[in-house]
Amino acid sequence: MDRQQEFVLRTIEERDVRFVRLWFTDVVGSLKSVALAPAEVEGAFEEGLGFDGSAIEGLARVFESDMLAQPDPSTFQILPWRGETEQTSRMFCDILTPDGEPSAADPRNVLKRTLAKAADMGFTCYTHPEIEFYLLKSQDPGPDGAPVPVDEGGYFDHVPGGVAQDFRRTAVTMLESVGISVEFSHHEAGPGQNEIDLRYADALQTADNIMTFRTVIKEVALQQGTYATFMPKPFTAHPGSGMHTHFSLFEGDTNAFYEAGAEYQLSKTARQFIAGVLKHAPEFTAVTNQFVNSYKRLWGGGEAPSYLSWGHNNRSALVRVPLYKPGKGQSARIEYRGIDSAANPYLAYAVLLGAGLKGIEEGYDLPAAAEDDVWSLSSAERRAMGHDPLPASLHDAIRSMEDSDLMPQILGEQVFEHFLRNKRAEWQDYRLQVTPYELQRNLGIL
Repeated sequence: MDRQQEFVLRTIEERDVRFVRLWFTDVVGSLKSVALAPAEVEGAFEEGLGFDGSAIEGLARVFESDMLAQPDPSTFQILPWRGETEQTSRMFCDILTPDGEPSAADPRNVLKRTLAKAADMGFTCYTHPEIEFYLLKSQDPGPDGAPVPVDEGGYFDHVPGGVAQDFRRTAVTMLESVGISVEFSHHEAGPGQNEIDLRYADALQTADNIMTFRTVIKEVALQQGTYATFMPKPFTAHPGSGMHTHFSLFEGDTNAFYEAGAEYQLSKTARQFIAGVLKHAPEFTAVTNQFVNSYKRLWGGGEAPSYLSWGHNNRSALVRVPLYKPGKGQSARIEYRGIDSAANPYLAYAVLLGAGLKGIEEGYDLPAAAEDDVWSLSSAERRAMGHDPLPASLHDAIRSMEDSDLMPQILGEQVFEHFLRNKRAEWQDYRLQVTPYELQRNLGIL
């Protein structure tokens, strides 16, 4: 038994932890949880916990249903929202096959495989997400059928006595108590919309942190009598909720994206990485923007990027190179602005990183940076500059992903097929719906 496992067992005993929750995600990023009695934890470390994988979206087919959840002791945390009495803790799990091999269908393992490839190329990947969400008065819509936000605040607004302010303070305190460092928190542009930015961490830890973050945000909202949603676009007239993520690659202690004196201080590695992300973005958009509603955000304005472009501090671009701070070469990074807050973080980071690594491997050339506001250009101007559109709907994104050679390599055939099957079913359900828009528009005149 290793030190981390011993630490977990000792902490469970000393803190009188009564329940140990094992967490993992299905293929679309829904959190799954099973509670263990403390006496069973040591056995779970040694042998894993058996469960029926065929009952979980995308994990196993019926004829190979037995799976093992192997807790990762480095992710052990007490869950503060469960209270001081009968304390509850959690650990993330890796999913294994009965013979102890990593499951090809486990989203966490997909990201681990991509990070292992980066390591083979000499890189460590760090990420820093800016997570947006809406705080609503309740899950129920108002009289007009639209959600009801908790306030009418806007970007960076300080709302005296505001519900969102108290909410953010409680949420940040709770996040830090489970080991998640927060860099910024503020009111976003939409009414009731908030943003909380997590501090840089390696990509696997960040993905784990995002899953914990969503749970904390939901729990704090419920405690305060409100409702938090990560739906990409809950309001027609207000901005969607993105999860802009900053990426950097390090070679040892050196930032591989930084080159003093180069244009925008960007190294050849960084330029090839961006080129890979842009080239393959249409193929992975179904993963980073996985719901029908995601495309209402991408094509609904409000600073959401809709075209393949990059730029230096250009907020209309899909990939933004943030302003370089003199003397801070270690902070050189790129920001991918397409991803939304509802993505499965393990798969989303795997495909983004995998596309960037492909650009480095193949030596892709980076097109010219977008100097203009990409939204204000005409279609002809965008075409002339090579700013092709992202997929306009989940259907288009599925088609682009189906035609990709790279996505099945990154995701593995099993996750690739299960993910596409899930998304095709969602699109089919959606296209059969008769919407309020159609009834309002057509019923009285046709």
